[in-house]
Amino acid sequence: MNYWALNAIFLAVVALIAIVAAVRIRSVRPWVAVTITLGVLLVMTAVFDNVMIGVGLVGYEPSLISGAFVGIAPLEDFAYAVAAAILLPSLWMLLPAGSRASGVDTRPGA
Repeated sequence: MNYWALNAIFLAVVALIAIVAAVRIRSVRPWVAVTITLGVLLVMTAVFDNVMIGVGLVGYEPSLISGAFVGIAPLEDFAYAVAAAILLPSLWMLLPAGSRASGVDTRPGA
């Protein structure tokens, strides 16, 4: 299995959860923040992945990557940043409002 096939599995799950969150929330505002965060995260991923690959900390099997690169980082490596930037806020939006409003347990007797 190559990296794109593995990424497709995870990104499909992320897309499904994001669609459920978008349908449930029906507001553009959180997605603007997600988009900005995704942009920052992709830039940081490009910088740090290139550094890690450049110093030999990480390597990729050439037969498992597509051959498309951002610097020396394979394009497939960016799927994890995309998944994290979309999945975590989507899950947060799907939490009941009371449980995400504060870190304090507001249940009676707690």
